[in-house]
Amino acid sequence: MITSFPAAACRRTPRGHVRVRVLRMQKWEYATVPLLVHATKQILDNWGDDGWELVAVVPGPNPEQLVAYLKRPKD
Repeated sequence: MITSFPAAACRRTPRGHVRVRVLRMQKWEYATVPLLVHATKQILDNWGDDGWELVAVVPGPNPEQLVAYLKRPKD
């Protein structure tokens, strides 16, 4: 039996041959978005409506600003 492939990707045919299904790797696109403290939810909701998922929020260049890192599956 082939051991370098995940078990879920291998299947035996009725004749005993091993059929390997090649799994596609998910590709992502990323965006960085400045967030204003007073409008954070509205900004994130708008990006979420476009299919973006929040990955992280980090401090921005000043105390009243944050930066959001977002990702979504690439077509």
